[in-house]
Amino acid sequence: MSPFGQHPPASHVIAHLSDPHFLGGSRPLHGAVDQYANLDRTLATLEATGVRPAAIVFTGDLTDLGEPDAYVRLRETVEPVASRLGAEVVWVMGNHDERAPFAELLLDADGDLDAPQDRVHEFDGLRIIALDSTVPGYHHGEFSDAQLAWLADELQTQAPHGTLLAMHHPPIPTPLLEAMAILELQEQERLADVIRGTDVRGILGGHLHYSTHSTFAGVPVSVASASCYTLDLAAPGRLLSGVDGGQSFDLVHVYADRLVHSTVPLVDAPEVSVFPESARVVLERMTPAERLEAFSNKRSTFDPLT
Repeated sequence: MSPFGQHPPASHVIAHLSDPHFLGGSRPLHGAVDQYANLDRTLATLEATGVRPAAIVFTGDLTDLGEPDAYVRLRETVEPVASRLGAEVVWVMGNHDERAPFAELLLDADGDLDAPQDRVHEFDGLRIIALDSTVPGYHHGEFSDAQLAWLADELQTQAPHGTLLAMHHPPIPTPLLEAMAILELQEQERLADVIRGTDVRGILGGHLHYSTHSTFAGVPVSVASASCYTLDLAAPGRLLSGVDGGQSFDLVHVYADRLVHSTVPLVDAPEVSVFPESARVVLERMTPAERLEAFSNKRSTFDPLT
């Protein structure tokens, strides 16, 4: 498939999902949300894009209460899709998760299961570091001195395509949702001191249940919305308002000189315009100059249907 623009294909594509909040016993979240069907729909939409990501990154709150059977069901839901896509799953701890069942049932880990669950993943030269920002017994985020020292040591060696950090608590302000600031990552400057001047190219976060973007220590930050339910940022008279709608996930395209984050909504709406896939064959037969005239010239009579 030849590119139509001036940029080469991305070297890597990462699917970024967050906050499925599975419960044990197939219970609906808050008694109202079918979080299982919502994740099924999210994964089906990912497959429908035709993208074949190197990794599917889940940035935390994989379960709502850390129940073992919730982790089992989540793994049984996600892994067949990942296998069909040829992708590895990167699991990240969230504040609603519990370290021991997370480590045992998702990572097949043994040893000290109550320690921070930090992991390094390599994808053909792209490094993804999953950081455990959770505090046992609490919902805010922190990194210990030992974690930051470990991260600094890892970052001393550069990866050929750079590094992405995946964590649950994003190190950004939440101006439309002030209540979430209570539960933010604490002492963020300590993390900034570690990543400045390294090969960290992006930070992937969750926790907020809505999609947002910022920078941190000069590094782009992208927060994926939740697959279970989202937060209505315009609800009057509410500090927090969760709604079963507006779900989305992100695709991260990694280029030599930049990242492109695309938010993919889950939509059920009438199609009002269309260029069918068959039009690609016609466009690929054209020279770049002919394509520019067909698509860019305001007087063009090009009809993709014919």
